[in-house]
Amino acid sequence: MGCDLTHTDLTQFDLSGANLSDVYLSYAELYDTDLTDADLTHSDLVGANLWVANLSGANLSGANLSDADLTGANLSHANLSDADLTGANLSHVDLTGANLDGVIGADFSRAKNVPPKYLKD
Repeated sequence: MGCDLTHTDLTQFDLSGANLSDVYLSYAELYDTDLTDADLTHSDLVGANLWVANLSGANLSGANLSDADLTGANLSHANLSDADLTGANLSHVDLTGANLDGVIGADFSRAKNVPPKYLKD
């Protein structure tokens, strides 16, 4: 892993397009942060606060988002392939056009606009 930003307060920062690949962001405060088109590939976001964060178009492939709070976040067109969402709060998360292939442990029951192929029958 790269840079360690564990427990860092990045509330309302503009990190759109940032390269945060392989960064430790566990328990970071990312409330209302703009992460549009950011590269968060293989990043550690365990327990991070991502309330209403804008992650539209972000690459979260292989990221660990277990126990993260994503309430109201915008994940439209985000790449979440092979991400770990075990215990993550996905209430009111917008998943329009998101790639959810291989996602681990996600509960999409309270998320919005979940692509139909990812819904359980």
